[in-house]
Amino acid sequence: QVQLVESGGGLVPAGGSLRLSCTASGRTFSSYSMGWFRRTPGKEREFVAAINWTGANTYYTVALKGRFTISRDNAKNTVYLQMNSLKPEDTAVYYCAARSGGFDYSTKSEYNYWGQGTQVTVSS
Repeated sequence: QVQLVESGGGLVPAGGSLRLSCTASGRTFSSYSMGWFRRTPGKEREFVAAINWTGANTYYTVALKGRFTISRDNAKNTVYLQMNSLKPEDTAVYYCAARSGGFDYSTKSEYNYWGQGTQVTVSS
């Protein structure tokens, strides 16, 4: 069992930056690949980024690559999402998720555990 707690969300002006953190309980964090998803009102939860268990490989939705960076620190059981040059359309609830295996990092159903989410609001 893995419990995930996100933090770091908040209100930021357009063009600003935020770093989200997701801390996991349990000793097996390093065996999971991790992902970030987001949900805006009226839309499905969408894939943002993912990172494999070692941190050597990262994956991004094409539209966000270059502005968002995912990283992890297995010693701290934490995965991060650095978000730069934020836009009002980035406003969403951001969720981290843990995945023990699968074929497609962007597929929600392949993730075994989810955090409760953290709200990010970008003002124009």
